[in-house]
Amino acid sequence: MTVALDTLMTDLGRRARAAARLLALAPADSRDWALREAAACLRADAGIILAANAQDMAAGEAKGLTRAMLDRLLLDPARIEAMARGLEDIAGLPDPVGRTLAEWTRPNGLDIARVSVPLGVIGIIYESRPNVTADAAGLCLKSGNAAILRGGSESFHSSSAIMAALSRGIAGAGLPADCVQMVPTTDREAVGAMLRLAEFIDVIVPRGGKSLVARVVEESRIPLFQHLEGICHTYVDGAADLEMAKTVVLNAKMRRTGVCGATETLLVDRACADTHLKPLVAMLLDAGCEVRGDAATQAADARVLPASDDDWRAEYLDSIIAVRVVDGVGAAVEHVNTFGSHHTEAIVTNDSRVAETFLNGCDSAIVLWNASTQFADGGEFGMGAEIGISTGKLHARGPVGVEQLCTFKYVVRGNGQVRPG
Repeated sequence: MTVALDTLMTDLGRRARAAARLLALAPADSRDWALREAAACLRADAGIILAANAQDMAAGEAKGLTRAMLDRLLLDPARIEAMARGLEDIAGLPDPVGRTLAEWTRPNGLDIARVSVPLGVIGIIYESRPNVTADAAGLCLKSGNAAILRGGSESFHSSSAIMAALSRGIAGAGLPADCVQMVPTTDREAVGAMLRLAEFIDVIVPRGGKSLVARVVEESRIPLFQHLEGICHTYVDGAADLEMAKTVVLNAKMRRTGVCGATETLLVDRACADTHLKPLVAMLLDAGCEVRGDAATQAADARVLPASDDDWRAEYLDSIIAVRVVDGVGAAVEHVNTFGSHHTEAIVTNDSRVAETFLNGCDSAIVLWNASTQFADGGEFGMGAEIGISTGKLHARGPVGVEQLCTFKYVVRGNGQVRPG
């Protein structure tokens, strides 16, 4: 690593820490004003952002990025408007800072309160989605945290243009522009330098592919919100309505194949395989989805390719799905817990007892009954947006929104009490 890069990252961290101290004391109205100003600047700079995105798209196509990756990278007027509305939605959320989470009085008269406070400085490392720049900035700002954003090289121009608009809005509302900063280089060594800034960064959020997350887990000296692979499952139970199952499965796989909440494995109960398997498989194939299946699935349609052992652990992020027939809900849960990434799982069934067995048995951050796995999204949960889906179990799990970006401290008020010897 060059001395210049090390100096650059240390300077970002020092400025973020100073901004975080000011932001933690800023009133909620100021933070909400900054979010609305940032939204207005995004709309005003839409042409600039689209031009920058065109640069990134051209480079991505020349580089041979997959269709799913290009879809993640693409911005259009509707997606820019969605980013702006997302910031306004975040501004409209209740203030997560300064909430009294619990309060009690001890026999000696001490009043003790557990009060929510910002985490401090949050580092977000992400790959090709430029909209994460706005989402992450907005969530951190709302929750009183400073942010250092390190986007992927594929989206560098797009994210830089978005960042310029956000900074102008934040400064226009009277808050320090250093509340949100973006690493101004595509040098991969900047990631390593960021992971060593334990003096300045309180938590790291990696949001990207398996190799990125693995690197962050291995190298980070800073606590993490882990966002692992989205190896998501949909299980069609023997008591499932076929038409509902078709609707849910098609959306769960094909609405957007490149998102982490897309279903990658379909499990079908052997009890309904004779009636449900063939129509479900044919529907997916006819929609342009490649199907890789076990022997029973291959027998249902000649177009099905044989599944390998690796397919049960695959996050395709593409129009590919693995399909397996299982012996009931117990086997489905066993498959999910063995091969999944603890992200999002869904069951389609009209049997409430079977549904509860699945919902309770799957060791995943999000579990759904009769709904698409593509609802794995903070916005769909009413959280305004999310900084990622945490698949870990400490502090935050599932969509990480403004409440999850706060910790707490204990505020104790007395009237001269001392602890006896």
